[in-house]
Amino acid sequence: MADEKKSGKKDLLIKAAFVVGLGMSLFHLYFSTIGLLTTISVRGGHLIFAMVIIFLVYPLYKKREYKIKILDIFLAVLAVVSGMYIIILYPQMVYHLGELTFWDKLFGFITIVLTLEVTRRTIGFSLTLIAIIFLIYAVYGPYFPGALGHRGYDFERIVSQMYCCLEGIYGIPLGVMAIYVYLFILFGAFLQKSGATDFFIKMAYALTGHYAGGPAKTAVIASGFMGSVSGSAIANTVTTGSVTIPLMKKVGYRPETAGGIEAAASTGGQLMPPLMGAGAFIMSEYTGIPYITIVKVSVIPAMMYYFTVGLFVHNEAMKLGLKGLSRSELPRIKEVLPKGFHCLIPIALLIVLLVGGYSPTLAASASIGAVLVTSMFRKDTRMSPRDIIEALVMASRSAVPISAACASAGIIVGVVGLTGLGLKFSAMVLSVSGNNIFIALILILLASLVLGMGLPVTASYIMLAVLGAPALNEMGVPLLAAHLIIFWYSQDANVTPPVCLAGYAGAGIAGANPMSTGMAAWKLSKGLYLIPILFAYRPEILFDSGFWPAVLMTLFGTIGLVAGVAALDGYLVIPLSIFWRVLMVGVTIGIFWPSRTLSILGSCVFAVFLLFLIYKKKSENASLPVSKSAETGG
Repeated sequence: MADEKKSGKKDLLIKAAFVVGLGMSLFHLYFSTIGLLTTISVRGGHLIFAMVIIFLVYPLYKKREYKIKILDIFLAVLAVVSGMYIIILYPQMVYHLGELTFWDKLFGFITIVLTLEVTRRTIGFSLTLIAIIFLIYAVYGPYFPGALGHRGYDFERIVSQMYCCLEGIYGIPLGVMAIYVYLFILFGAFLQKSGATDFFIKMAYALTGHYAGGPAKTAVIASGFMGSVSGSAIANTVTTGSVTIPLMKKVGYRPETAGGIEAAASTGGQLMPPLMGAGAFIMSEYTGIPYITIVKVSVIPAMMYYFTVGLFVHNEAMKLGLKGLSRSELPRIKEVLPKGFHCLIPIALLIVLLVGGYSPTLAASASIGAVLVTSMFRKDTRMSPRDIIEALVMASRSAVPISAACASAGIIVGVVGLTGLGLKFSAMVLSVSGNNIFIALILILLASLVLGMGLPVTASYIMLAVLGAPALNEMGVPLLAAHLIIFWYSQDANVTPPVCLAGYAGAGIAGANPMSTGMAAWKLSKGLYLIPILFAYRPEILFDSGFWPAVLMTLFGTIGLVAGVAALDGYLVIPLSIFWRVLMVGVTIGIFWPSRTLSILGSCVFAVFLLFLIYKKKSENASLPVSKSAETGG
């Protein structure tokens, strides 16, 4: 009887969270299409929905079986009351010019505490602790040494900054999440429910499955397809990895390698337009650069990243002598494309609208409508009312952890703005690096590695953007290039041990050791570290100097990446000795160095070396006895 009562309460909780999640998605669709709401109403409403869902769904202690408690209900009610208070009375707060009433202070304090608690429940102690440390720093500034010191701020000033204006909790990170990112998460949920995921995976298999190590190459392409619309490395890993990882193991990849390949490929999804995760929208807000401009310049670098991962995969297949799947086991393009071609229409519409200068909000809303319409083209993809409701709820569940992270990131950004920490950190980077861009890049990379161990990608980018980007900008790195460098470096949170969530997801599917899988993913993701060097030293790859310089730099950069992969992997056509690997390191440095002469020289050396390796391999094959061999993939 007691068990039935407990089960009934749990069912009631699930139903309540379902209804709130549905309401959250409808709220966003309303204000993004026909509704007219103030900025604080949008951001405050979004946070109310997110907090209520978190208190209903995420337990107080993760290791305990969840039970609905009076405390969770009480906290959910507090979230609604404090959120509605700021929405209704915000105009009066602005009119008071920082003179807070008792209720302003009370609900401000409650909102800060609730923000920290929802972050703890969804993200963990890491980001929560960092936000608390920043709040302590705001209060006890006079006690910090040297340049870090400041005059300190009292309780009222901190509450005013965090709650009563649009520079703290309700600042840019939460605003971007509420206005832009949520709609794109909703777009991805609708695509998934309409069957587009299956189409992408089948297309990837039809294109690459018969090549050597085919399923691994399928993972790279399928993850690129999925990542371009999902914007989440972890979701990408579990979606495509559930199909690709078992097949990679089937053709001979080690479990750790299979999981690492999927994690590395899925991480590239946050670099691949048109979505690029939440960070790209936040980048647009911080820099004032239109989102479509960021998307345009990111296409080539994202393709270069996937090329790098694919090259690692090909080398591994050749070293292990792996075969592809037989044609009879694979779907055919002429069969797959007609059945799923309509799945590409919403994505094409999204790109056309963005390129046409329409707002991301309008583009995403129209594309969601296009998914509904195009899904009707075939019976097996037609979305029923149940599918639509489930997509709406799925989006809310995917969005709430990011929303909690953005709210806490708002606390951090608010303290940085209040204390001037960003300028101080930039001065420290300039001082330590001696105004050397390469040393500054290493410092920022190390910071991203440390932050990536405890923070989600979006939060890591926000922190580095407000602290590190001004330093790079001061050294002469263009604004967009500086933010793209930080955006790329922040992605290593997905694949860098000891905390690499995409790697862990891949390990879970592969049945592999998480740390070994993380190390494999980290090795395969070296493009995350090499390509941003081009942004700093050769910004023409971002169309900084026109079309043809960008094309030329893309060619040089691709050759440099091939040389870099050969140096790291010890394989290019044939296994390489230490001498040849050192030579490849030199070629990579020469091509990436800010000198066109060195780039041309390095490319010529690489071309001669590649011809030599091809000749050597043909000579070795000619000396082997001729035998009838089984059919292998290309």
